[in-house]
Amino acid sequence: MGRKVTLATCSLNQWALDFEGNLQRILESIEIAKAHGAKYRLGPELEICGYGCADHFYESDTLLHSFQVLRKLLESPITQDIICDVGMPIMHHNVRYNCRVLFLNRKILLIRPKMLMANHGLYREIRWFSHWNQSRRVEEYFLPRMIQEVTGQDTVPFGDCVLSTKDTCIGTEMCAELWNPRSPHIQMGLDGVEIFTNASASHHELRKADQRVNLIKSATTKSGGIYLYANQRGCDGDRVYYDGCAMVAINGDIVAQGAQFSLSDVEVITATLDLEDVRSYRGEVCQPNMESEPKPCHRVKVDFSLSSGDDIYLPTHQPITWNFHTPEEEISLGPACWLWDYLRRSGQAGFLLPLSGGVDSSSTACIVYSMCVLICQAIQDGKSQVLEDVRRVVGDDTYCPQSPEELCGHMFTTCYMASENSSLDTCSRARELANQIGSTHMNINIDLAVKGILGIFSVVTGSWPKFRAYGGSPRENLALQNVQARVRMVLAYLFAQLGLWARGKPGGLLVLGSANVDESLTGYFTKYDCSSADINPIGGISKTDLKSFLLFCVEHFHLPALRGILAAPPTAELEPLTDGQVSQTDEADMGMTYSELSVIGRLRKISKCGPFSMFCKLIHTWKDVLSATEVAQKVKHFFRMYSMNRHKMTTVTPSYHAESYSPDDNRFDLRPFLYNTRWTWQFRCIDKQIPVLVTAAGGEDAASEVEPSKTEGTVSPLAANALNQKVLQ
Repeated sequence: MGRKVTLATCSLNQWALDFEGNLQRILESIEIAKAHGAKYRLGPELEICGYGCADHFYESDTLLHSFQVLRKLLESPITQDIICDVGMPIMHHNVRYNCRVLFLNRKILLIRPKMLMANHGLYREIRWFSHWNQSRRVEEYFLPRMIQEVTGQDTVPFGDCVLSTKDTCIGTEMCAELWNPRSPHIQMGLDGVEIFTNASASHHELRKADQRVNLIKSATTKSGGIYLYANQRGCDGDRVYYDGCAMVAINGDIVAQGAQFSLSDVEVITATLDLEDVRSYRGEVCQPNMESEPKPCHRVKVDFSLSSGDDIYLPTHQPITWNFHTPEEEISLGPACWLWDYLRRSGQAGFLLPLSGGVDSSSTACIVYSMCVLICQAIQDGKSQVLEDVRRVVGDDTYCPQSPEELCGHMFTTCYMASENSSLDTCSRARELANQIGSTHMNINIDLAVKGILGIFSVVTGSWPKFRAYGGSPRENLALQNVQARVRMVLAYLFAQLGLWARGKPGGLLVLGSANVDESLTGYFTKYDCSSADINPIGGISKTDLKSFLLFCVEHFHLPALRGILAAPPTAELEPLTDGQVSQTDEADMGMTYSELSVIGRLRKISKCGPFSMFCKLIHTWKDVLSATEVAQKVKHFFRMYSMNRHKMTTVTPSYHAESYSPDDNRFDLRPFLYNTRWTWQFRCIDKQIPVLVTAAGGEDAASEVEPSKTEGTVSPLAANALNQKVLQ
């Protein structure tokens, strides 16, 4: 009958500038697509060079090597008899574009440049590419000589065009164009395009996957059609993890779904669909609007059919229900896959983690354990590439892991770094968790190193600093805490470099950090302490989510040691104990709870709030628990801590990006790091509103009698002390 088409899309674990590896993964995906009977194959955005090349896009080498890979693809017998849709950068009239190249049987059919750029959040596409802003315009592109020699073509169509086969019409979207209010699929659908494709490089964020799925379902619900979505997967050399989710939809229903998280470098999704279902849907729902466009799509014709003459025997794919991961599952899977990519591509032999027995470092440990679980499962499923990578990491060509715990012992070292201020409880909790996950665990006492450093200071100055508990000043108290924290960083790197050598094994270890996103936001960590590491899998995750994640791990991974860790108050254990018990807690030091920080962090970044607008929102959000003056004090205290400590974000460990309110200074949250920390104008605006709010409420505020000028700078004694300390770190 000639109306059923088999289409393929994929998720590829491409790596920026790894042209050899990227080529092999593209060819493998095409080979799999053909084996499943597909006549069209879609790949991720910029798959030839990798999406994360950043300023390497400026280099002519990147363009040259991309065309060299394209030539290899054109010449390969694997790419014959299937329309291949690949992504690469191309310069046209001395302007650089992010393009899709469609080719068939050694002929380039068309080149479609990206029209709507991603330039928010993590994305900076306008820095490297121009957008094609000429709707429906198509020009001639003169091919490089190396491509002409293969295709026999001098020029090919370049611009806003679609591909007409003998049986249907295919139109291209790219990543951000789907998210735009003027998505190209709208006008293409009204002009009769039946198959939409989207080549994407979309990163993982907690609770984001449903937005992507809903957009694709909506795109085909409005005007019918088939929608193919391809995405990159994995860590391609940066802080983000691209989370796959390749899918196929028709008329508002998802009919094929790829994995969001996986250790497989290549995943191909195919679907067989009936074009008549699109035509019937449009005939009833959309026909009144499917009129001639003032400027119809430029159609590039190709003598090729996606369907065959006798396809009545082919079953079509039916709608499925998308099962979304919970946030706890996302934390256990996304950062774990990111860590594995980083480890195997870095050439190192494993990880080292300072394990304190608290929520944050335990979360990092559980993510590494989850990575080991995923590796063992992939090996059981016959993923030969994963086994090959494991053997290279552990330095044993015959090794095959028998359990996640055994693998953990080979690749993961944990160490508890005790001082005279450490409690027995945290030491035992760290040891118990290490035993349950199987890591190689060490107990290290840092007192000798701390006293050595202080001894040097004493010899030079003739002074010996004291903790506040023993009569010392706040400055002395802070300095003594920071010495302990920084000694731990030095020792962590020493054991990472020489730990395996001391055990007679080759290689070094990557040091893992464990500061959460809320601590980074306020600067509640010592600059260059053991939060300073090679990478940090939880640096973009809130404390609230981490606690939920550990609860999930208790049951999912059978780690009962986490119950005691969750029950204990968060503490840095840098000040002397009182009767053997912890006297210092994080929330008291910070002057606010982690749940309050999570709310404030979202308002600052996602809602774009400064001090005054944040105060205006929080007086309603927190009206049942805090007075207007108390809200003002919280807001002021936060912005003082944030602005005084913002300089720490310039040196913070590269972290997995998981939250849309991350304060990462590298690319996502661009701010100054030297502020006027008094915020005089902004805080005065807040102060002026407090008497008005109290009067409007018809009651007394807890601090309504305080003059506005005196509320500037009002914080609790504990918070004030923490503020004075943290600015000096």
